[in-house]
Amino acid sequence: MNEAAVVFVRGIISFLTLLIFTRLLGKQQVSELTFFDYILGITIGSIAATLTTDLSSRAWPHWVGLATWTGAVWFLQWITLHFRGVAKYINGEPVILIMNGQIMEKNLKKMRYTIDDLLTQLRHQKIFDLKVVEFAILETDGKISVLKKSQYAEVTPDDLKIPTKYRGLSTELIYDGTIIDPNLKQVNLDRSWLDQKLKAQGIKSPREVSLALLNTEGELYVSRYQDAGQPSTNLRSVEND
Repeated sequence: MNEAAVVFVRGIISFLTLLIFTRLLGKQQVSELTFFDYILGITIGSIAATLTTDLSSRAWPHWVGLATWTGAVWFLQWITLHFRGVAKYINGEPVILIMNGQIMEKNLKKMRYTIDDLLTQLRHQKIFDLKVVEFAILETDGKISVLKKSQYAEVTPDDLKIPTKYRGLSTELIYDGTIIDPNLKQVNLDRSWLDQKLKAQGIKSPREVSLALLNTEGELYVSRYQDAGQPSTNLRSVEND
């Protein structure tokens, strides 16, 4: 077997191995990426790359190393879920950078954070004036959470005592030209109703539809394919009878 074929086969093996291992680890590595998680991800990715391209050694030792690191990450996740003290030590804790409108200089130095870093993170939160900030907390994933002072908080309908309507999730009725019958039954509708609504928009077949959504107010939003086979960017709607 030539080198290209060997690299191809080993690449497929490492890809499938990473896919299986990441599914086993769950989404914590992505949703809460701490610095330690970042280092672990780089290490596991490096092992997978070596497994693919290092033809001077056998594949199984690299695979064992990949499995060992993945197992260690899984065990670490289990430990941090069951022992909060260990989790604090490994992942760290959120740190208050601004308290009651005052910058916490000691905490900035402790986290090796500069004023410029803080201002940059605040601008990412669309905050350009420090006077509006009550609390700013540096989370373990490196992001900043901000609580504005009450006088600068956004006004909500509840503040104005304005009644609101329930807004739930829309239901997919057609996806990529295919009718999703279980979803139709879920909203107590059938294909006859859907065909009628599509014909009202000049659509002869569901195959002409890229996406059709029914919202909780009974409105049907339809995105049609264009002549070139690409979905239209404009959504049309008709009310549910």
